[in-house]
Amino acid sequence: MRNGMKLLLSVTVLLSFTTTRTGAVEDHDIPRELMQGREKRQLSEQTLIVTTIMQSPFIMAKPTGGLEGFCIDLLQLFAERFKFRYEIKLVKDGFYGSKLENGRWTGMLGELMSEEADIAIAPLTITREREKAFGFTRPFMSVGISILMRKDFNSQGANLFHFLSPFSVDTWLGLFIAYVLTCFCLFLAARLSPNEWSEPEVENSRFSLLDSFWFGVGALTLQGVGPHPRAVSTRVIGTIWWLFVIIFLVAYITFFAASLSSEPQRPLIKSFNDLAKQREIEYGTVYGGSTFAFFKHSKIPAYAKIYETMNSRSDSVLVRTMAEGVQRVLGSNYALIGESSTIDLAVAEHCNLMRVSDFAAVRGYGIATRLGDPLRDNLTLAIMELEESGSLQQLKAKYWKSSCSDENAAEWSPLKLNQIGGTFLFLAIGLSLGLIIACIELAIKSRKKADQDKSCCNIFTEELNLRFKERSEANKKTNA
Repeated sequence: MRNGMKLLLSVTVLLSFTTTRTGAVEDHDIPRELMQGREKRQLSEQTLIVTTIMQSPFIMAKPTGGLEGFCIDLLQLFAERFKFRYEIKLVKDGFYGSKLENGRWTGMLGELMSEEADIAIAPLTITREREKAFGFTRPFMSVGISILMRKDFNSQGANLFHFLSPFSVDTWLGLFIAYVLTCFCLFLAARLSPNEWSEPEVENSRFSLLDSFWFGVGALTLQGVGPHPRAVSTRVIGTIWWLFVIIFLVAYITFFAASLSSEPQRPLIKSFNDLAKQREIEYGTVYGGSTFAFFKHSKIPAYAKIYETMNSRSDSVLVRTMAEGVQRVLGSNYALIGESSTIDLAVAEHCNLMRVSDFAAVRGYGIATRLGDPLRDNLTLAIMELEESGSLQQLKAKYWKSSCSDENAAEWSPLKLNQIGGTFLFLAIGLSLGLIIACIELAIKSRKKADQDKSCCNIFTEELNLRFKERSEANKKTNA
């Protein structure tokens, strides 16, 4: 009997354990879609309290009342997906949230901790300290710390050889070769043509090699210098060279003007190291913000020096808001350190501002919930879907649209040889034509002088020898 009771008790315990184990497996085997569906249905029955803070363009006041901005549109997409209602409340103390010495949190995070709000949606930076106490979603925007400055405080002195910038090196080299070849062809044509040098036995050539180079320089400066060509061949070469020069001068003036108007700014401050070393420009950031905290805790020497400088002059260089800092950059010799999203917005709104390309850190903006709240997982999944569909990029393009003119948006580059290669072909055809005409002119003269004793070809050869050989001493004395 006792053994039977033990057997019955063992079977009962075994069945109880099996039932519990089977229930746990079945609960874990519920499809993810159904689990998400349960959470969606729970959200659809709630009205979430949303805490936020005014920060353009994330949260802005509408002229007609209400709120608008990047975060408001993002919240609306969440509400449409999960079918929940929401009520937006601006944070009471006007802070994002930081931990006090007594362990309490201020700002939006403090309202989350005290359960006055369910989520905090704003340009809220995800930090190690914050993530220990709150649940943050996947970042909906990645940002870095950069520097905002005025353009006129960043332009360096003009390059001493900036006048050469309209043309690339190969274009200048091509122009020089074209000049040398043209002058040499003009010299050859002047020697060959009997209309330029009719009596080589007793007179000097009107166009020496030096005269030909001088004529080419005169065309480059749009000045008619002598001697002037008289033969058809030399006039063809001179005309072609003048047209070629005019095309190049027009191109030079056009590209030089473009290079002056669209010359890229070369900032004196290109990095945080440059900012830390100089003393001419004051710099600061928002007091008590995550950017200020980053420099405070940084072990990098340049960042630590920047913090020491800002902290020692906190009354004069730190600002309460980014908007105040932007206005100070516009009105004085001041550089504002802040997150790239806010700086990019200021650059888009004010065309005389620029952002330094260097980044001190790359961080992310996330949506905060209470620690352990399953709402965070739902919002993270929704952010991933918006990233994959391109909706987040569309929202950013909507609110970060630049108001500056796009006339000089395209990067300027000097004129390259292949862009004006047709003019070199035009010049080569003209030079060839001039030399051919010069040979024809000499051939016509040789034919006229031909007789029974000498053929036209013999006279043509003699003429060539006379025009390109050294003159005899007797002729030199005669000319003397």
